[in-house]
Amino acid sequence: MRHNPDYLLDDDTRIRTLIADNPWATLVSGGSGGLTGSHLPVLLEDGPELSLVGHLGRPDDDLHELGEHEVLLIVEGPNGYISPGWYGTGPAVPTWNYLAVHLYGRPEVLGPEETYRVLMDTVDRFERVRPEPYRIEHGYGRAVAPGVAGFRLRPERVVAKAKLSQDKSPDVVRNVIHALEHDPFYANPALAREMETR
Repeated sequence: MRHNPDYLLDDDTRIRTLIADNPWATLVSGGSGGLTGSHLPVLLEDGPELSLVGHLGRPDDDLHELGEHEVLLIVEGPNGYISPGWYGTGPAVPTWNYLAVHLYGRPEVLGPEETYRVLMDTVDRFERVRPEPYRIEHGYGRAVAPGVAGFRLRPERVVAKAKLSQDKSPDVVRNVIHALEHDPFYANPALAREMETR
């Protein structure tokens, strides 16, 4: 991601919230077979240091050569098209507002017990909002766990960006927020909320 001080997101709490609220991530690696990308859920771990866990279906772990070199894990927050017609001034060009975190590091490959725990925690994370959360039976969970590779990433470098019309006047920002709340084609309330909190 291109460095731009205007859009830098360096608040640790905000970065953690962004990851926790947007757990669908993209894992990118460049091993001996070239570039490989996978999409997977990740969970933020508790603790003073930033740490995430996730899992890949086998043999994706081999394709990534998981644990052998640095990877890039990308987490995206709300994002969307911003029409210059919303600005109320001109001339202007369209843009895309977004939040994203790039996490770089060498993942730790987890053993069977920790991988099993990651699987159960992942299911629990997404089921907990349901009125009757689904629980994977212990025996079945143990039977399927060998088919995945769990990992932990304690990033050595984090680059986060929140591009939310910071380069625009307060009036234009208000117009964009209003459009994101009400536009019949490009309404994006989540992105509007991010702009309001910024």
